[in-house]
Formats: sequence, structure tokens, C-alpha cells
Amino acid sequence: MISQVKIIKSDILSDNWYTLRKLTYEYVKKDGSVQVQTREAYDRGNGAVILLFNREKQTVILTRQFRLPTFINGNPTGMLIEACAGLLDKDNPEDCIRRETEEETGYKIKDVQKILEAYMSPGSVTEILYFFIAEYSPLMKTGAGGGVAKEEENIEVLELDFKAALTMVETNEIKDAKTIMLIQYITLHNILKVP
Repeated sequence: MISQVKIIKSDILSDNWYTLRKLTYEYVKKDGSVQVQTREAYDRGNGAVILLFNREKQTVILTRQFRLPTFINGNPTGMLIEACAGLLDKDNPEDCIRRETEEETGYKIKDVQKILEAYMSPGSVTEILYFFIAEYSPLMKTGAGGGVAKEEENIEVLELDFKAALTMVETNEIKDAKTIMLIQYITLHNILKVP
């Protein structure tokens, strides 16, 4: 267990989109020795993600959009199927996910349930992601969704049978970790019927 950490130096390498820092730090190891390391950390802020589900129809709402990092790492189209998500900016996680849900999916949700929070890539990214689930119904649909034009979002809204979503995880058509975690949560807690 690391008992003491001291940042020795912090340099900003980039702040074009978010902040990439190069940090040199020392920490005292459990044997009492001091180790110095240099690492880079990407700070993009914290985020929230939600899986919308409908018990009656046994469906979930997901999105599909282009993700450049996946494209440059072997995804031939760059398209990724995901649960609705966004950065907190200055909102609390619950307010953020309500706003993002309406912007991206067109659903104005009422009751949201926080189920967990997790570091998604702790070796290099500072972000904590807050996970939510919520029921949706056709009556909650207020718009087409698709994202915010000024943010250059181009999001396709998908309403999928839950069985189809599970199959897409198994066949690797859904590769997004946060989405897989939410689908597994819904499955493990018997929120929707697993065929």
C-alpha cells in the first residue's frame, strides 16, 4: 500500500481539447524505499453514462456514433454502439445524465438510479464515470435526439430488443466497456428477462 505520494513536477503537454500532463512523482513503498516515476495523465473531466430500459417491451436504448480513437485502432468504420453518456462539465452526475439523455436520445427521463462509479482507464485517464439506469416509455419521447449540432454530434438512436443487445455483446458487435457493464448489470439483477 502506498502511504505517501509527492508530485515533484507537472508539465502540460497539451491543452487543445482537454489537458495532458507529464508528471514526475515519488512515493514511499511499503518497504520504506522511495521510488520516482514519470507518467502522463489525461484529464478530460468526469462523466456519466446511462442505460435506458423498458420492462414491458424488453428493450434498451443505445446510440451509434463515430469514434476516431476506435477508427485509428482497428475499427474499420469507426462506428461504436454505446449507452448514452457525456461529460459532467459543471453539472452533478444526475443533472448531467438527464441532460445528455434528452440531447442524445430524445427521451426526457424522470427517475434515474445510480448503480456504481468507476475509473475506466486508471493507467492514463483521470476520469471517474458515474453509471445510471432508468426506465423509459414512448410517452417520455420529446424529440429526435441525435446530439447537439454545435458540439458536432451526429448520433443515431437505437431501440433494441434486450436479447439482441445481449447477442451483440457476445458477438463483439458491442465493444464499448461502459455499455457492456450496464448490460451485464441489467442481466445480473434480473431487471429485464434474460431469454
